[in-house]
Amino acid sequence: MYNAIAVIVALAGLLASLANGGYLYMLSSAAGRRAGGEPVSEYVRSRLPVAGATVGVALLALLLTSGGGFADTLAIIAGAGSGAVAYQALQGTRQRYRSGG
Repeated sequence: MYNAIAVIVALAGLLASLANGGYLYMLSSAAGRRAGGEPVSEYVRSRLPVAGATVGVALLALLLTSGGGFADTLAIIAGAGSGAVAYQALQGTRQRYRSGG
């Protein structure tokens, strides 16, 4: 049962990390097609290390779920941490470039 919780938390962290990376990729792609999009491209390049690190930690958390009880505990901590950091980064980027309304 504890392992199933660890897997779910690790997968949720990975999903949040991939969502952040995907949003940055989409933003970079849109900025590349527009004149004057260089400031957005610079911002995206500055955020890529955070996105890459959160994906890496989430993948590590998923790998840790194949271990025993202590490894599952580490997987929960790593998965939840990477997911929280990625979610906050995604929300910050969305608020910075929110349009419409």
